Amino acid sequence: MPQPPFQHTPYDGSSQPFTVGLKPIDEGTWLEPDPFLNRHLAEKERLFAESLDVVFREEPETAKAQQEVLELVLEHLRRCQTASHAVSDNAVLLRDSGRQISLTGKPALLTASRLVQEDLVLMRPGPDGYRLAAASLCFPSSWSLAEKFGQSMTGIHDTVPGFNGGRMGQMVARIFDNLKAGQLLERFNWSIYPDGDLHHPQPKQIRVEIEDGALARLFLRVERQTLRRLPGSGDILFTIKIHHDPLSALERQEDRATLAAGLRRQLLALDADQLAYKGLGPTRNALADALEALAN
Repeated sequence: MPQPPFQHTPYDGSSQPFTVGLKPIDEGTWLEPDPFLNRHLAEKERLFAESLDVVFREEPETAKAQQEVLELVLEHLRRCQTASHAVSDNAVLLRDSGRQISLTGKPALLTASRLVQEDLVLMRPGPDGYRLAAASLCFPSSWSLAEKFGQSMTGIHDTVPGFNGGRMGQMVARIFDNLKAGQLLERFNWSIYPDGDLHHPQPKQIRVEIEDGALARLFLRVERQTLRRLPGSGDILFTIKIHHDPLSALERQEDRATLAAGLRRQLLALDADQLAYKGLGPTRNALADALEALAN
């Protein structure tokens, strides 16, 4: 597998922040094992061992849906990810590390999460819309599973500018209602973090401090999110894959001018609420200046 820095660059104009931006994908690109697979899975195992209640929650009635998720993941690995995974009846071999993951453990959603870099979130329809009914969430981007568990889409997104009371929330609700089994959708968002840690569960703003060499210690955190309906339960599986790219590495990219200019344009287009949500209000201008120098 090739090295994946800047594999996804939604800030280049291909996506716009704080929009729905869902696009269809096929089964072959649903999940994305990459050269960081073993490192990410090792971090998941550490979190499961040390903080299971922080990274995993389930409603008791979701066991069948969780098993459905596991079966979908296994079928995808069998068909599309044979270079990284070897699936047998009772275990999955991770080829690079030689580690085997047993398929006999419970809960099934936790077993599925041990196989892939993606976090797995199960959304279940109810009288108030879809709610977060089960999740293995090891790599959240500054939100707490404990805080959001059981909440509807409205509650989950109550701090997202423009989601509730606007077109974005209404569009997402319609997409969830109308999504057919077999349809796969993806979207991206980006943020800037002061470190490369995967596990950011605190529900607070990340404040990026700009020092000399504004890009030196910062990371672009890109979330690739996918949606698919489970054909049996009717629940929706939401996956989140984290890509972490050091901003300093932009200097070594052939298309660094295009990427830096695109990120700068999106930064400058954010309004005050959006900047506050991303934790970039005090540092936006300094970061934009550094990106302008890189683009030129």
